[in-house]
Amino acid sequence: MSGAVLAAKDISVGYGKKAVVSGLSFEVSTGEILTLIGPNGAGKSTILRSTAAQLPLLSGTVTLAGRDMKEMNVHETARKLSVCFTERITAERMNCYDLVATGRYPYTGRLGVLSQEDRRIVQEAMELTGITYLAGTDIRCISDGQRQTAMLARAIAQEPEVLILDEPTSFLDISNKLRLLTLLRELVRSRGIAVVQSLHELDLAQRFSDKIVCIRDHKADRTGTPEEIFAGDYISTLYGMNAGVFLPDFGTAEAQRITGEPEVFVIGGGGSGIATYRRLQRQGIPFAAGVIHENDMEYPVARSLASVLVAEKAFEPISDVSTEGALEVMKKCGKVICCTDGFGTMNAGNRRLLEEAQKMGKL
Repeated sequence: MSGAVLAAKDISVGYGKKAVVSGLSFEVSTGEILTLIGPNGAGKSTILRSTAAQLPLLSGTVTLAGRDMKEMNVHETARKLSVCFTERITAERMNCYDLVATGRYPYTGRLGVLSQEDRRIVQEAMELTGITYLAGTDIRCISDGQRQTAMLARAIAQEPEVLILDEPTSFLDISNKLRLLTLLRELVRSRGIAVVQSLHELDLAQRFSDKIVCIRDHKADRTGTPEEIFAGDYISTLYGMNAGVFLPDFGTAEAQRITGEPEVFVIGGGGSGIATYRRLQRQGIPFAAGVIHENDMEYPVARSLASVLVAEKAFEPISDVSTEGALEVMKKCGKVICCTDGFGTMNAGNRRLLEEAQKMGKL
């Protein structure tokens, strides 16, 4: 684990003598974002709190900048590691500026008096996170999302080498989720910070992480890059999904397909049919889809939601065999929906399906 700014080696974490997660090892280096994912109750928050020395380890070691954290005092730790957890902060007569300024206390001495440089750093942290306008606002009078952002600003003001965040996007709308994670990425690149975080939003974990540790059944089930973790059906297995399926191509989940003999045939392609597939699923209507190329962007959705799917090999024109197969399925459906009006060499077979649907009066 040489070169890692933060490294956990064979740690067991939990409460009292009861281990929640055992035998866990990971490392994160300068300029990296490591994300913990896994089902609710898997122990992600416990791992982060134990890594940050807020809970005692049951076994194993955590090193920070090459030193065993058990040998470091609170002051030494605070100058290198900052945490941002989701618990609600309440305090009398504390505004957002005061909250962010507490990030400078590892540097202010016993009296806690901010220097001009400390104030500059606090101001910069608030500007980076976009909360300067909240400086004079009582923290009891702001939203959960604003409070979460203020806590991040506090962590940034601490100027850490390692930043630990527990579900930092949990109270934020989609715009601010993206803004926060983009900011973290910029901090990692420009300041060389290492980030260890947990996320529930798998699409964001897939897009904003360098390493991912998957927690399941009291251990690290798998560790790797996003490309390794989000391949195949692993995510569905990790979360024990039985009411739908996770689509790694989109980083999102699809609902459970409606089974049974298809009542509607959908002619799609090029992404044109996705909204219709989902609408039919919501309405509880089993449907067939075709002919969809295996490299088409809507193929994963069609494969997940259609009770019958007629597909064609990637980069090949729709063959007569595929067209005839789709036509046989379409004849058994009561209605046909055509979602595309663009036909070329590769999907000429779908034009024939449209023409046949018009002749049958099913369109």
